[in-house]
Amino acid sequence: MKKNIYVSVSTDPIKEYQKITEYAKEMQGKADMLHCDVMDGHFVSNETYDYNLIKSLNDNGLIMLDVHLMIDQPEMIYLNYIKSGANILTVHYEAIANKEVLPIVIRNIQESGTLAGIAINPETSFKEIKMFLFDVDLVLVMSVEPGASGQKFMPETLQKIKELDKFRQDNNLTYKIEVDGGVNEQNAKSIIEAGADILVSGNYVYNSQDREKAIENLKNCVK
Repeated sequence: MKKNIYVSVSTDPIKEYQKITEYAKEMQGKADMLHCDVMDGHFVSNETYDYNLIKSLNDNGLIMLDVHLMIDQPEMIYLNYIKSGANILTVHYEAIANKEVLPIVIRNIQESGTLAGIAINPETSFKEIKMFLFDVDLVLVMSVEPGASGQKFMPETLQKIKELDKFRQDNNLTYKIEVDGGVNEQNAKSIIEAGADILVSGNYVYNSQDREKAIENLKNCVK
């Protein structure tokens, strides 16, 4: 049976707020989700938007909002993103200094009816987050350094995806594996075969002349 692959189109290539809203409306019925890259200028050097734009996207569109918090101390502000309408809310493992707080954040996200994700940077190993994998709905593997659009996919992250997939199968878990960074038609097949379920696409889809066809290419690269 063919595996279901989901495409979450990223807001990262878009610098004007109004164009993000337009892109979200265009992608309804084409992409599975809108990957909302929230950056605070501290956890990563770039700064984007906050929960006010998430609320606007939720109020004015129907696309599923896949919110990725690239911010320091997300435990201080994540509730605002739940209230704003995030369907998936992902926090970075590296951004929470006191790891005892992480299970509480995950539980609170889920109890609100939102799916809870944990993101890891390229240098963070699978073993570091193993204890949290029994509770999350999603693991987001960064396949580039977070915070800058247009980087090339790091092939060494494929091993981490494979480890996550094997752990999921061995323990009968249901979390989805999402991959973010440099995903395109050339590398999507190897990423999916490693175990990914959700492909985040920024420049590849956004800069395509036919965005709907680009999404189809990602979904259909593994027959």
